[in-house]
Amino acid sequence: MNNRPKIALYQPDIPQNTAAIIRTCSCLGAKLEIIEPCGFLLSDKRFKRVVMDYMDSNEIKIYENFNHFFKSKKNQRIILMTTKASISYTKFKFKINDTILFGRESAGVPDKIHKLINNRLKIPMKKKKRSLNVSSSVAIILAESFRQNKIF
Repeated sequence: MNNRPKIALYQPDIPQNTAAIIRTCSCLGAKLEIIEPCGFLLSDKRFKRVVMDYMDSNEIKIYENFNHFFKSKKNQRIILMTTKASISYTKFKFKINDTILFGRESAGVPDKIHKLINNRLKIPMKKKKRSLNVSSSVAIILAESFRQNKIF
Protein backbone atom coordinates (compact mmCIF):
# COMPACT_ATOMS: atom_id res chain seq x y z
CA MET A 1 0.00 0.00 0.00
CA ASN A 2 3.02 2.31 -0.04
CA ASN A 3 2.46 2.96 -3.73
CA ARG A 4 -0.86 4.71 -3.36
CA PRO A 5 -1.81 8.36 -3.05
CA LYS A 6 -2.29 9.70 0.44
CA ILE A 7 -5.16 11.94 1.51
CA ALA A 8 -4.34 14.52 4.18
CA LEU A 9 -6.97 16.48 6.10
CA TYR A 10 -5.97 19.77 7.68
CA GLN A 11 -7.70 20.18 11.04
CA PRO A 12 -11.02 18.61 10.01
CA ASP A 13 -13.97 19.97 11.93
CA ILE A 14 -16.99 17.89 10.89
CA PRO A 15 -16.92 14.32 12.25
CA GLN A 16 -19.30 12.85 9.67
CA ASN A 17 -17.14 14.12 6.77
CA THR A 18 -13.96 12.72 8.28
CA ALA A 19 -15.67 9.39 8.88
CA ALA A 20 -16.93 9.27 5.28
CA ILE A 21 -13.39 10.01 4.05
CA ILE A 22 -12.02 7.21 6.23
CA ARG A 23 -14.50 4.83 4.61
CA THR A 24 -13.55 6.02 1.11
CA CYS A 25 -9.84 5.63 1.81
CA SER A 26 -10.38 2.22 3.41
CA CYS A 27 -12.44 0.90 0.50
CA LEU A 28 -10.01 2.19 -2.13
CA GLY A 29 -6.80 1.41 -0.26
CA ALA A 30 -5.51 4.95 0.25
CA LYS A 31 -3.68 6.04 3.39
CA LEU A 32 -5.30 8.87 5.35
CA GLU A 33 -3.32 11.49 7.25
CA ILE A 34 -4.99 13.81 9.75
CA ILE A 35 -3.35 17.05 10.84
CA GLU A 36 -4.52 18.06 14.30
CA PRO A 37 -6.12 19.68 16.09
CA CYS A 38 -9.43 18.27 14.91
CA GLY A 39 -12.64 20.10 15.69
CA PHE A 40 -14.08 16.96 17.31
CA LEU A 41 -13.05 13.89 19.28
CA LEU A 42 -12.58 10.56 17.54
CA SER A 43 -14.95 9.18 20.19
CA ASP A 44 -17.76 11.49 18.91
CA LYS A 45 -20.91 9.39 18.32
CA ARG A 46 -21.58 11.14 14.98
CA PHE A 47 -18.11 10.11 13.84
CA LYS A 48 -18.48 6.50 15.05
CA ARG A 49 -21.89 6.13 13.41
CA VAL A 50 -20.50 6.89 9.96
CA VAL A 51 -17.05 5.29 10.26
CA MET A 52 -18.50 1.98 11.55
CA ASP A 53 -15.79 -0.71 11.25
CA TYR A 54 -13.78 1.00 8.49
CA MET A 55 -11.31 2.70 10.81
CA ASP A 56 -8.01 0.82 10.50
CA SER A 57 -5.41 2.55 12.64
CA ASN A 58 -2.65 1.04 10.48
CA GLU A 59 -3.88 3.11 7.53
CA ILE A 60 -4.38 6.40 9.40
CA LYS A 61 -1.51 8.60 10.48
CA ILE A 62 -2.12 11.49 12.85
CA TYR A 63 0.16 14.51 12.96
CA GLU A 64 0.29 16.73 16.03
CA ASN A 65 0.34 19.86 13.86
CA PHE A 66 1.11 21.14 10.37
CA ASN A 67 4.83 21.62 11.10
CA HIS A 68 5.25 17.91 11.88
CA PHE A 69 3.27 17.00 8.75
CA PHE A 70 5.28 19.33 6.51
CA LYS A 71 8.65 18.14 7.88
CA SER A 72 7.68 14.51 7.25
CA LYS A 73 6.94 15.38 3.59
CA LYS A 74 10.34 16.96 2.97
CA ASN A 75 11.09 14.95 -0.19
CA GLN A 76 7.51 14.27 -1.23
CA ARG A 77 5.04 16.16 -3.36
CA ILE A 78 2.03 17.77 -1.66
CA ILE A 79 -0.94 18.89 -3.73
CA LEU A 80 -3.36 21.34 -2.11
CA MET A 81 -6.98 21.18 -3.21
CA THR A 82 -8.47 24.64 -2.87
CA THR A 83 -11.23 26.76 -4.36
CA LYS A 84 -8.61 29.55 -4.61
CA ALA A 85 -6.53 27.67 -7.22
CA SER A 86 -6.54 28.55 -10.90
CA ILE A 87 -5.58 25.10 -12.25
CA SER A 88 -8.18 22.35 -12.63
CA TYR A 89 -7.36 18.87 -11.36
CA THR A 90 -8.21 17.60 -14.86
CA LYS A 91 -5.14 19.42 -16.24
CA PHE A 92 -2.73 17.94 -13.69
CA LYS A 93 -0.65 14.74 -13.74
CA PHE A 94 -0.93 12.98 -10.40
CA LYS A 95 1.93 10.75 -9.26
CA ILE A 96 1.38 7.52 -7.40
CA ASN A 97 2.93 8.71 -4.10
CA ASP A 98 1.38 12.18 -3.96
CA THR A 99 -0.08 13.53 -0.75
CA ILE A 100 -3.30 15.36 -1.57
CA LEU A 101 -4.17 17.92 1.10
CA PHE A 102 -7.68 19.18 1.84
CA GLY A 103 -8.42 22.12 4.15
CA ARG A 104 -10.86 22.23 6.99
CA GLU A 105 -14.51 22.50 6.05
CA SER A 106 -15.08 25.85 7.74
CA ALA A 107 -11.98 27.74 6.58
CA GLY A 108 -9.71 25.78 4.22
CA VAL A 109 -6.02 26.25 5.05
CA PRO A 110 -4.28 29.45 6.18
CA ASP A 111 -2.49 31.65 3.62
CA LYS A 112 0.92 30.62 5.00
CA ILE A 113 0.20 27.02 3.95
CA HIS A 114 -0.96 28.14 0.50
CA LYS A 115 2.42 29.83 0.07
CA LEU A 116 4.36 26.69 1.11
CA ILE A 117 2.73 24.42 -1.48
CA ASN A 118 3.52 24.81 -5.17
CA ASN A 119 0.81 22.54 -6.57
CA ARG A 120 -2.63 24.01 -5.92
CA LEU A 121 -5.64 22.60 -7.76
CA LYS A 122 -9.38 23.10 -7.87
CA ILE A 123 -12.43 21.16 -8.91
CA PRO A 124 -14.25 23.33 -11.48
CA MET A 125 -17.79 24.26 -10.48
CA LYS A 126 -20.66 26.37 -11.74
CA LYS A 127 -20.36 30.09 -11.09
CA LYS A 128 -21.73 31.38 -7.79
CA LYS A 129 -21.26 27.99 -6.10
CA ARG A 130 -18.89 28.09 -3.14
CA SER A 131 -17.59 24.55 -2.69
CA LEU A 132 -18.34 20.85 -2.72
CA ASN A 133 -18.53 18.80 0.46
CA VAL A 134 -14.96 17.77 1.37
CA SER A 135 -15.82 14.05 1.34
CA SER A 136 -17.19 14.37 -2.22
CA SER A 137 -14.07 16.29 -3.23
CA VAL A 138 -11.80 13.59 -1.80
CA ALA A 139 -13.67 10.89 -3.76
CA ILE A 140 -13.41 12.85 -7.03
CA ILE A 141 -9.69 13.55 -6.68
CA LEU A 142 -8.78 10.11 -5.37
CA ALA A 143 -10.64 8.48 -8.29
CA GLU A 144 -8.77 10.67 -10.78
CA SER A 145 -5.41 9.94 -9.19
CA PHE A 146 -6.15 6.21 -9.25
CA ARG A 147 -7.28 6.42 -12.90
CA GLN A 148 -4.16 8.28 -14.01
CA ASN A 149 -1.87 5.90 -12.15
CA LYS A 150 -3.77 2.80 -13.34
CA ILE A 151 -4.29 1.54 -9.81
CA PHE A 152 -7.53 -0.30 -10.62
